[in-house]
This record gives sequence, C-alpha cells and structure tokens, in this order.
Amino acid sequence: MANNFKLKTKASVGVTTVGIYTATAPVTATVIIGITLANISGSGINATVGISRTNTDSISLMKNVPIPQGSSLEFMQGNKVVLEQNDIVTVKSDVSSSLDIALTIMEISP
Repeated sequence: MANNFKLKTKASVGVTTVGIYTATAPVTATVIIGITLANISGSGINATVGISRTNTDSISLMKNVPIPQGSSLEFMQGNKVVLEQNDIVTVKSDVSSSLDIALTIMEISP
C-alpha cells in the first residue's frame, strides 16, 4: 500500500457549496489530517464544512461557525476523518468570496 500526503486548496469560496476534494479510484481511502479556513473578507463570516456521500447520509462536520475578520480557524485539531470512494469534502461561507481553504489529506492506495 502507498500512502501519499497531499494539500488541496480552494480560494475565495462564497455562498455556494463547493467541493474541495473527492475521493476517487484507485485511492481506497483518504484520511483528513487537517482543515484550515481563512476569512479573507472585510467582516466576520460563518463557515460550514461537510461530507457529501452518494450511498448514505451527507453530514456537516461544522455548521455556521463564526470566523472573525482577518482570522483563520484550524479545524480537526488532532482528530481524523476517513473518506471512502466518492465522498466529497464540501465548504461554504455566508459571505461571497470570503473564505480560503487548505485541506491536508493522506491518500491510501493499493
């Protein structure tokens, strides 16, 4: 098995939910190591991070969490979430073009 560490980023996320990462073949599983959300707007925002799943319930990992102007939030500190194939990490803000995201993952391949 091969383990590959990767950084996935998305700039200027706004009010529409966007996918940051999709676990696809040949990866058998992906471990989320960390998520950092940075407020790049001129005011406070609320951010939501979730997992969209095709075969079971989609969930929120955090919902409408406030991030003050000019601040960042390190989400997942010490916790891990395992993604299966076709799971999608999603993010949105309540303010247009206000959120930068850095997602650190480890992909596990056969």
